Amino acid sequence: MDDVGKSLTKIIKERKWNEEFNNLMQNVMKDPDVVQFIQEHAEELDNPAIEKSAAKLYEFVNEKKKYQDNKANQLAPGYEPKLIMNHHYIDVTYVPTSELVAKQREKSIKNLIHSMDMPKGIREATLDEFQSTNERQEALIEAIKFVEAYTNEPKKFQRGLYLQGSFGVGKTYLLGAVAHALAKSGFPSTLMHFPSFAVEMKQSIGQNTTGEKIEAVKKAPILMLDDIGADSMSSWIRDDVLGVILQHRMQEQLPTFFSSNLAMEQLEEHLTFTQRGEDEPLKAQRIMERVRFLAKEVTMQGVNRRQQQYENE
Repeated sequence: MDDVGKSLTKIIKERKWNEEFNNLMQNVMKDPDVVQFIQEHAEELDNPAIEKSAAKLYEFVNEKKKYQDNKANQLAPGYEPKLIMNHHYIDVTYVPTSELVAKQREKSIKNLIHSMDMPKGIREATLDEFQSTNERQEALIEAIKFVEAYTNEPKKFQRGLYLQGSFGVGKTYLLGAVAHALAKSGFPSTLMHFPSFAVEMKQSIGQNTTGEKIEAVKKAPILMLDDIGADSMSSWIRDDVLGVILQHRMQEQLPTFFSSNLAMEQLEEHLTFTQRGEDEPLKAQRIMERVRFLAKEVTMQGVNRRQQQYENE
């Protein structure tokens, strides 16, 4: 280390830098990382090479300090400067920090979750943060079993879940958590608030985009229909939208999830009557045959966590 120090001092003295820059370079040459790097590459570096690398050395020390102090004006925010050899000269490279890598991974995960009219934060839901209780344990276990089965054999048909329970028991959160877990393994999901989608489909008639929207939803690799049965449906939404989507998914054996305040039997009765009051039990049965084929019914119970959270604020 002493030899390296003497060599650097000699370079500074011999080099005819102006006084201000000379002072800057004295601090640069005393930097422990600079001294160590030059020592490690002593066989590759001679004095002229170190002189010609002065600007890069200055950049490294300057940016390293900004990085350590977490300054906003870093040259490459989220990247840590490192010294490297580049064609017999010293250069600076920027390595992504573990925090940046984690953020980029989380962003890529979120990008695999296509959320349509879903509550804010659902794409960030995780199975680890799902609070398990006796009333919700079965649903959590079934969710974990699905994730494990699908990630191990994605080409094999895996039945989704029909999460049934009252308001605020965590049905939507669990759907988001499953989607997040699947996205971590690279599998995309589409989460959709079905009542909002039904309204959007009616509006799409005038825009002539109905077929396009149905195609995108029915072919989603993994589809999650949230809050199904919350509103009464027209016969068109039930048969030509929901029915078409579920028929395709049943034929292609595509994983499909549902959440509802209604049990399956209640949903069938709900689907029997249209907005106009039409009584069509056979058409409701056809829809429910597809739902039962695609998903296993799991009941979730417990306190209304939304109301509890509101009262605690």
